Amino acid sequence: MKLIVGLGNPGKQYEKTRHNIGFEVIDVLSERFEIPLSQAKFKGIFGAGFVKGEKVILLKPLTYMNLSGEAVGAVMNYYDIELKNLLVIYDELDLPTGRIRLRQKGSAGGHNGMKSIISHTGSQEFKRIRVGISRPQNGMSISDYVLGRFSQEEQLDMQEAVKNAADACESWFDMSFLQVMNKYNQS
Repeated sequence: MKLIVGLGNPGKQYEKTRHNIGFEVIDVLSERFEIPLSQAKFKGIFGAGFVKGEKVILLKPLTYMNLSGEAVGAVMNYYDIELKNLLVIYDELDLPTGRIRLRQKGSAGGHNGMKSIISHTGSQEFKRIRVGISRPQNGMSISDYVLGRFSQEEQLDMQEAVKNAADACESWFDMSFLQVMNKYNQS
């Protein structure tokens, strides 16, 4: 069983913000895989179904970003999901807007949602897709920036990034994650 988690903040005021790009990827996967996010439990909203014969859970933690690990840990414990089957999608300040980068493991890199997941799983040994949002310019605070919305110009790049991240998730059902990395880290 695979668990694919998209990070973000719940509520209308956070929709389409930079920090919610993980939620957007999960929405695309939910539609693509025909897995409705209809269950509210474990401090999140999720759906379960099958993709290419393998059971998968799509999860959006509803704990706010800094406590994302509470929902991830609860789902992993309840369904007895191994770390090797966890994939987390989240925004990344240190990548150009619209670029994606896949990794098999790593530190939180200053991302509070990832810090929480590492704390609740007790490990950095899980897969991730980082979606680039660039760093703020003109002295804007990071918190204001990540909770802000994309410019019209950036929206086109982000639509492509969300599609690429969803494609990478789907590819994980057909090939090893290393092969998926080799394919999607080229662009």
